[in-house]
Amino acid sequence: MDHTPHPPPASATAPEGTEIASEPPAPRLNQTRTGIKPKAMPDPEADLADPGLYFNRELSHLQFNIRVLEQALDEAHPLLNRLMFLLIFSSNLDEFFEIRVAGLKNQVALGDESSGADGRPPRSVLGEISQIAHAQVERQYQILNERLIPELEAQGLRFRRRGSWTQAQAAWIHDYFTTEITPVVSPIGLDPSHPFPRLVNKSLNFIVELEGKDAFGREGGLAILPAPRSLPRVIALPEELCEEGFTEYVFLSSMIHAHAEEVFPGMAVRGCYQFRLTRNADLSVDPEEVSDLASALRGELLARRYGSGVRLEVADNCPEELAEFLLKQFELDAADLYRVNGPVNLTRMMSVLGEVQRAELLYRPFSPGLPKSLRKQESLFAAIAEGDILLHHPFQSFSPVEELAREAARNPDVLAIKQTLYRTGADSPIVNALVEAAGNGKEVTVVIELRARFDEADNLALASRLQEAGAIVIYGVMAYKTHAKMMHIVRREKGQLRHYAHLGTGNYHSKTAKLYTDYSLLTAHPTLCADVHKVFQQLSGMGRARQIEKLLHAPFTLHERLVAMIDREAAIARKGKRAHIIIKCNSLTEPKLIQALYRASQAGVECDLIIRGMCCLRPAIPGISEHIRVRSIIGRFLEHTRVFHFHNDGKPETWCSSADFMARNMFHRVETCFPLLDKKLAARVRKDLETYLVDNCQSWLLQGDGTYVKQNPGDAAPISAQETLLYAYAARA
Repeated sequence: MDHTPHPPPASATAPEGTEIASEPPAPRLNQTRTGIKPKAMPDPEADLADPGLYFNRELSHLQFNIRVLEQALDEAHPLLNRLMFLLIFSSNLDEFFEIRVAGLKNQVALGDESSGADGRPPRSVLGEISQIAHAQVERQYQILNERLIPELEAQGLRFRRRGSWTQAQAAWIHDYFTTEITPVVSPIGLDPSHPFPRLVNKSLNFIVELEGKDAFGREGGLAILPAPRSLPRVIALPEELCEEGFTEYVFLSSMIHAHAEEVFPGMAVRGCYQFRLTRNADLSVDPEEVSDLASALRGELLARRYGSGVRLEVADNCPEELAEFLLKQFELDAADLYRVNGPVNLTRMMSVLGEVQRAELLYRPFSPGLPKSLRKQESLFAAIAEGDILLHHPFQSFSPVEELAREAARNPDVLAIKQTLYRTGADSPIVNALVEAAGNGKEVTVVIELRARFDEADNLALASRLQEAGAIVIYGVMAYKTHAKMMHIVRREKGQLRHYAHLGTGNYHSKTAKLYTDYSLLTAHPTLCADVHKVFQQLSGMGRARQIEKLLHAPFTLHERLVAMIDREAAIARKGKRAHIIIKCNSLTEPKLIQALYRASQAGVECDLIIRGMCCLRPAIPGISEHIRVRSIIGRFLEHTRVFHFHNDGKPETWCSSADFMARNMFHRVETCFPLLDKKLAARVRKDLETYLVDNCQSWLLQGDGTYVKQNPGDAAPISAQETLLYAYAARA
């Protein structure tokens, strides 16, 4: 893939909060010959809890979504993948409103003015979110209409608007409407006997203005026309109806607009306008009032479809009085209204990406690699027994993790398998192996976290399937989500029991393992395996945990030890020695950890933070955080690894974890953090981290004012961390 950066055109400049660097970054990690910078003069009077030292969590989250949208303009990505990023922005924004905005609105409704570390009350944050989101949604449709659709058409992919249908196309569309759409739509007239209907979260709907009398003599007025969720939102026209050299598509919304009168025979349609309501989709289960978590969640899942409204999207040509009518029905304010120049449900355009067979418009395919130790052994148990194995997904294959579960299920010497499942997928090879293992008479214990957001229904189904197979299924601890990624296997070898384990930073999900960057450790290290066993006992039984030797785990030791390791690095720096911390995770929001990093910076510790999404730490504050650099990598793969590296006075420690630097991970979830005890593997991960630190193609640097500056190689050689790792680890074509 070509990684020569291209700045956006003047018609689509970067938004507030994102900038394009004009000068290339210095390639050195530390900018003195010794690697030790002169100590900063810390501010002895500084209050590290001062709200001015923190960015707002929700606004930082929104800035991450904007960086995703920026990828739609980056011509280093293939054209269809640029469209993919634009659609991911829509999906991300949906969830942002469903969860984050909904939570802020609840706070305001309850009169709760409490704030986070930044001190901003929820009403103020909501106002700024509205301002930014409106500007970015308008910009998103501008990018779609003015850049991507014309560029796609230039490549032979055309989205036909109603005004450009040929006569033959119009006839085919009419036939499609008659045979495929009319039989399944259910228009709802609005009158005293037909109140405004309850509409499903994020569903496509139309508000229709009617004139005339119906069969019962009722005067025309307004009607709601829900588009059935079973219908595709983008329909490919038959090849014979397309212009030569083109693949052509029509939006379902265009079909309904064109033939709305056929749904209301005898009535005149004076206007038909699409709209979509986003609802509060967060689930609330009170642990003190629930006796059966699975049953309670099933009830909450039904309620999620009809939560309170948080955002209304309407076509930009919808009359003001109709928009106000809809806002009133959903009890929303004018600030919650988003007018869009195109389909209101852009995420459903993802189907096109799966249909188009144009390799030159998509990322080039690759085959994930395998370490030599796995290629030379027939048995995974034999390979792991020789030494720890570390996999870096998706550059290296996830299949060894699945194969370990399958081999354990079929190996007659395996006695027991324990497994955590958070997000696994409906058709999971891991689950298939666990079902097979239970059927083969092995002791199978599975800790399933039912409350994995938006995967609750899948996890309920997985739980039922495993229980039917004879596995012991546990739903974790009621007040703490089980987010740890662990597998534990007990096998009899030469008359003795031997333990094997898998520990990971990501989920046991075959599809996301091809899209997310994560580490997997396969180990037979006796102490590590014993620690994993103890954590499983803690989850499945009662009582206090026995001493855990190597693992750190939340909510017990992880936060305390991370703060201690950061403070240890600070103490080393105060002695005038080299000190360096590299933290790579998805989010950094927990105040005590941020304060520890501030103390480290004040002591002179060089802190390199690779934070993909939310970051509440404010870098580059003189006397407080001038030794801290924060970068966000956005590229082909979703950065998901959680890695914590400490120089530790020349005795480096490298840890991988399932946890982010967030309060929920530290105090309200069961998480694991595991050391890389093999020095070669630890050195390899350190090298991976350094590759991210010199990325000048997909890296955004956070500034002290909250803006993110896109790095540009300028005259230097372009370095893409993801491409470098792909070349280093993936199998050669």
